[in-house]
Amino acid sequence: MKTIFVKDQDAVRNWYVIDAAEKPLGRVAAKAAYVLRGKHKATYTPHQEMGDFVVIINADKVAVTGAKATDKMYHHHSGFVGGLRTRNFLKTIERHPEEPLMLAIKGMLPKGPLGRRMLTNVKVYGGTDHPHAAQNPQPLEV
Repeated sequence: MKTIFVKDQDAVRNWYVIDAAEKPLGRVAAKAAYVLRGKHKATYTPHQEMGDFVVIINADKVAVTGAKATDKMYHHHSGFVGGLRTRNFLKTIERHPEEPLMLAIKGMLPKGPLGRRMLTNVKVYGGTDHPHAAQNPQPLEV
């Protein structure tokens, strides 16, 4: 058997849209990371960016179970002494509705230049409107 290598210009890249309203945060992120990596394709190779584009809408209505809404903490450090800033899930989603999903997807992608390049293929929006209607994204069920 021969290994299939697809050139970047020959790769077929589709657009998908995921509606995250009332869906669990981790399941939406796992499905998005799976499609971003290209694992759903027969031409998947771990060292190439062969995945598709993913648009996630209604990120502000994503669900978390149990007490995660108040107990799940997001940390950011400025780099200075005493510069640790911590917010829980509710305050984060109120201020930046796309941040919890982006961080969850980022943690599921490879670390390094390939993972950072894959992360540019996901677009997360807090509401139902998105500017990618011209790409004709197909709905993706979670």
